[in-house]
Parts: sequence; C-alpha cells; structure tokens
Amino acid sequence: VWVEGEFFTGKPDLHRLLTEPYPKPSSELQAFLDGPVEKVCQMATDWEIYQRKDLPTAVWDYLRQERFFGMMIPQEYGGLGFSNLAYSSVMVKLASRSFTHVATVGVTNSLGPAKLLLCYGTSAQKQYYLPRLARGEEIPCFALTEPNAGSDAASLISQGEVFRGEDGKLYLRLNWRKRYITLGAIATLLGLAFRLRDPDNLLGKGKELGITCVLVPTQTPGVVINQRHDPMGVPFYNSPTEGHNVILPVEQIIGGVEQAGQGWKMLMQALAAGRGISFPATCTGVAKLVARVAGAHSVIRRQFGLSIGRFEGIEEPLARIAGLTYLMDAARLYTCGAVDNGQQPAVV
Repeated sequence: VWVEGEFFTGKPDLHRLLTEPYPKPSSELQAFLDGPVEKVCQMATDWEIYQRKDLPTAVWDYLRQERFFGMMIPQEYGGLGFSNLAYSSVMVKLASRSFTHVATVGVTNSLGPAKLLLCYGTSAQKQYYLPRLARGEEIPCFALTEPNAGSDAASLISQGEVFRGEDGKLYLRLNWRKRYITLGAIATLLGLAFRLRDPDNLLGKGKELGITCVLVPTQTPGVVINQRHDPMGVPFYNSPTEGHNVILPVEQIIGGVEQAGQGWKMLMQALAAGRGISFPATCTGVAKLVARVAGAHSVIRRQFGLSIGRFEGIEEPLARIAGLTYLMDAARLYTCGAVDNGQQPAVV
C-alpha cells in the first residue's frame, strides 16, 4: 500500500521513494526525550530490573505520572497526543536502557485496546476507557496469540456466541485459550480477538460473523490469569490466559454491535503499528547502544600500545555496525513519516 508496493512491481518509481516525507523531531519532542525519558532511564539499570524481574515501583509510578502509557492517546482524553514519530523516538531511547521498558510501554501504546478504541470505539467507550488508560488506571493487554495462532491471526479458534439473557438483553458467551500475552499477568483490561457466532441471528448479520474484538475487564467471572511466562529470561510481564464461559454485554465489542465481525481489519491495523513502528524503534535503540558500547570499548581497550579500534580487524566490523545502525534509523524515520501521513504499511 506504500513504497513497498513499488518494490513488488519490479520497476519501482524512485522519484516517489525520494519524495516521501522524512520527518525530524520537534523541539517539544526533544524536550520530552531530554526530560522525562532521560529521567526514567536513570531510575533503574537493566541489571536491577532483571534482578527484580520487574520495573521498580517508583518507575511504574513515574511512567503513569508522565503519561507514558497514553503517549498515543489525544490530549482531550488526558494523553500526550504524540505522533508515531514521537512515540518511536521515545521507544528508541527506552530500548537503549532496557527491553522491559519497551515491552511495558509499547503494548499500552501500539498493541493495546487504546489504539483500537481510537479508531473504532464508540463515543461512550472512548469517554470511559481512554482517560483511564492514559492515566494508567487501567493496564491493558491484547490477547491474540494462541497455541496455533499469532501473527497468523486467521488461524485463531477462540469462540464467542451471542445469546439473549433472561432480562431480554443480548450478551456474549466467550471461551478462549491464549498465550504469550504481554502485560497479561497484571492487566485490568483485556482486548480479546475471537470468532463470533450468532446461531439465532440475533444481531441480524448471519450466523458466522467471523473475527471480532471485545473489551474484557479481567475481574469478570471466568477469566483466568494466574500464571506468568518466562520469555527467554527477559522480565517483562507476559502470561497465558483462559476464559471459561465469560459473559459480557454485546456493547463490549470494540465499536459496538456495528463492528461485530470486523476484527480482521482491526488486527491488521494493530499488527501494522507493532511491525512498522514499535519493533523497528526497539531494534534501532538496541543497535545504537551496541554501536556506542562497542565503539567506546575499542578506544579504551589497548593492545600492543594501541587502541584496538585502530586495528583493521576491529575497524571493519565497527564500520559495519555503524553503517547498519544508520540504515536502521533512516528506515525507522522514513516509515514513521508514512504512518503519520496516513499510510498503514503492514508489509514493509
């Protein structure tokens, strides 16, 4: 849908590639990076976070206080109203300190329910949930991945069924088994992707509505989140979750009944944000850290009376690290410009 489409033609329009926007950080963004982002990075070392298997309480409080969980939520709802470029820039800096930072902040801004609420939520859903998410009163997670489905969202098998309650109102009965859900262990609001059935056609849309996304308060009876994954020893919160005959009103569907069965579109947008913005920012931040540490070590480490960085066998890989990091940062900025310009390049 964007310049990656040009590559697939086999005859890319280089003029188009060169005229796409290539954004630069604003003075306001730079102030945030030099202020709150710098401070939160100084509040705990990666070593301390690994020892605790969590961010320190003071860091959690500061992230809430400075609205890190609401960077992408508009100011009218209490968030910071950041662009994708601003969010990406913050993630680059956080990644250079600890991956636990970016996993924690990233889900609340890119893969969490807030993003879907902004695009598809009803007015009532936005008014209630977005301020709570921006303040960190609600900790969100997004439950897509299953034993046999993840990025391959079309393979998910979690089920929901519409039925009429004794009070005459319409409800959903949900059953699911999910795993590898970031922030799941501490989430208060679970965004759930499932396949919706309406055997009695109560919604008037047919019996098989397809993939749907719903908001599930984690205190709802039948929701099970009582374990924690240990993903390669990296101590960000990540967990399995199950739902057993969880009952919710149909109004909890993101976007209301009108968006029932529209979950595939929502998932592709959510995954595009993660693949196009969050992950490149994280990887670029780590690459910058590697370049800095390797470069500094090559100066202070001496052999045969010379800094090892003067040896050609060290200069060559250092140059490769620097060049690839520059390329990664350029691609990150280029893609941010596209997304902030209204593109949704899930492939790139």
